[in-house]
Amino acid sequence: MNAEILSVGTEILLGNIVNTNAAYLSEQCALLGLSVYHQEVVGDNAGRLSEAIARALSSSDILIITGGLGPTTDDLTKETASALMGFALVEDKKAREMLEERMRAYLGNDSHRRLTANNYKQALVPEGATVLYNQNGTAPGIIMEKEGKTCILLPGPPGEMIPMFKDQVFPFLREKLPEVIVSRMVKISGIGESQVAADIDDLISAQQNPTIAPYAKTGEVHLRVTAKGRSEEECRELIAPTLGELTRRFGSFIFATDEAVTLEAAVLDMLKKRGLTLSTAESLTGGALSSRLVSVPGASQVFACGYVTYSNEAKASALGVSPDTLERFGAVSAECAREMAEGACASSGTDAAISTTGFAGPAAPSDNHPVGTVYMACAIRGKVTVREYHFKGNRNRIRESTVSHALSFLRECLLESN
Repeated sequence: MNAEILSVGTEILLGNIVNTNAAYLSEQCALLGLSVYHQEVVGDNAGRLSEAIARALSSSDILIITGGLGPTTDDLTKETASALMGFALVEDKKAREMLEERMRAYLGNDSHRRLTANNYKQALVPEGATVLYNQNGTAPGIIMEKEGKTCILLPGPPGEMIPMFKDQVFPFLREKLPEVIVSRMVKISGIGESQVAADIDDLISAQQNPTIAPYAKTGEVHLRVTAKGRSEEECRELIAPTLGELTRRFGSFIFATDEAVTLEAAVLDMLKKRGLTLSTAESLTGGALSSRLVSVPGASQVFACGYVTYSNEAKASALGVSPDTLERFGAVSAECAREMAEGACASSGTDAAISTTGFAGPAAPSDNHPVGTVYMACAIRGKVTVREYHFKGNRNRIRESTVSHALSFLRECLLESN
């Protein structure tokens, strides 16, 4: 079966927001075994929206539309799609009750807010359609089926769309498909995309079922292993030999085989299993490393505190970095990184610490330390390892690369500390 994705919103066309919904839905369709041959973005215009929906329904089995389900006059998706497919709109009692409950909470947060009549159009649904009740917003989603065509309407905000698709649409679509598709993710850090690609070139050249799809993100390489079969058990059996071969080839560079496990979660789990506590000492990353760590539920079991020491004075007062070190070697140096990590352990009483200091740009003080020069130090129970890195890109890219490599560096040091 083939599917098409239609994103509705003038704000997408103007570049005011990035269309992350289409990327997510394409990935999910691939997992389901649906072929996506076309994506489109259309603005909040009834005529152009009607043309786009009609064309998509004529060429696809399944049309997934995001956006345009809200209360304003330019939210036209439900009305346009329903008219094209011949569905009348009626009020859904449960949708109205959920809307009113959410609006009461919304109004209670600010005395200046008031409930306007246009909100109630969100409780109108196509008669006979499947209603996807929204647990994270006010607009329900819709599934309309007619003459072999399926049209799925989802809210535009990703925080509403993603859980609705995951919890309600994905299971619905899986039931419609003749084959089962199962994927496992192999996540790698410490080596680059080109090296990983070269090391699995023979596997990809010979692949049939399962398949391996590599893609990279900052500081990581992910390999999605996907199999088709008559049952989940059959798919898992097909995947197992490939997972075993990837494990043999990449060994300790693999930090997870579960898509839900992030690098920061894997690092925190290693610390927990070793009975170690952690602190961070950051300069150029400005707390971004600590933020990655505390985004993991349960991080407080091992992560004690983070120091953001942007100035030399802060490095000296909070972490005990020697003024002589700062004078002789500078804040961006191996010596300073070492003392920052040692100072973080001493000040916080933690078993381990990771430090970052460097030049993120846009300018650097000398050719000896160009933009992108970064030093990191990892201290684990008195043993300190220091590394020098050179990252490319703009300021944000360098800071992002520093955080990702710091997590990978910490993981390597933990592996070596066994």
